[in-house]
Order: sequence, then C-alpha cells, then structure tokens
Amino acid sequence: MKRTLASLVARIRQNHALEHATMHLLPRYRPGIQLVARSGLNGFYVYGDVDTPTLAQAASEALARLQAGESELAIHPRCGTNLATAGILGGLASFLVMLKRDRNPWDKLPQVLLVSVAAVVVAQPLGLALQRRVTTLASLQGVRIKGIVARRLHGMSVHHVQVEHP
Repeated sequence: MKRTLASLVARIRQNHALEHATMHLLPRYRPGIQLVARSGLNGFYVYGDVDTPTLAQAASEALARLQAGESELAIHPRCGTNLATAGILGGLASFLVMLKRDRNPWDKLPQVLLVSVAAVVVAQPLGLALQRRVTTLASLQGVRIKGIVARRLHGMSVHHVQVEHP
C-alpha cells in the first residue's frame, strides 16, 4: 500500500503522542525514573533503566487512555519541541539585537540577555501549543502496540515500542 507524506507524518505524530503518554505514566510505576525517548515512523524508543514488563504496562495504559479521549497525555513539558522552540526563539531574538550596528557588540549584551530570557518565557506556552497542533496527534483509533524489543546499546538499555497503524 502506497502511503502519502501526510499519512507518514500523521503516524509519527501519533507515535509521538503515545510516547508522551507513556512517559507521563512510567513514573507512576517507577517513581524517580529517568528516561529519554524519541519517536519515529514505526513506534518510539525509550532509553534508560526500565524493565520491559513495566514499559509494556505503561505503554498499554497510555494507548488505552489516549483512545478513551485523554488527549492531554499527548503533551509533555520536557518534550524536545519545547527545547527547540526556546532555542530558536532565543537565538533569533539575540541575532536581531546583534544586527543593530549602532553600538559596540559588548554594549548590546544586556539587551541580548533580556530578549533571550523573554524569548524563553514566550517559548514555554508556544512549545506546548506546537506539540498540541503540530508535533503530536492524540487520535489513535485503530492503533495498537505490536511489540517491544529490548537491547543494550553502549551499556544502555534501549526499548523499541513497535506501533502498528491501520
């Protein structure tokens, strides 16, 4: 079956939503757990010390809750979208200040710091809005978890949560 670019992007957005929901739920099973995750076309990867049964339980619950309409689970405060938004806005704001040719670059430092901090403050709600509208898709009807493959990579535990889409 030939897939369109839009359908491939939707799959990644759905996987991203499921990744976030899983990351929201994992600390309930393992308080204090520290993990990193990233989404792709065929599911998502979890990097860190988590056992496969716990991850499977959290991912299954996350999928069920998203399918039941708990779309807020698709938005995560520590998402890379938020970091990228802050970095881009801060860098752009600083660049615009530095474009002004009227002063010595060192004299612009207070202004650069001020606009950078303002950009990061603006980036927080903007990053969450971008997750909601651009980088995640909480509608997961017909989606199922196909399996979880665990392996070690450079001494780190890596799990691939394989996701199947209709």
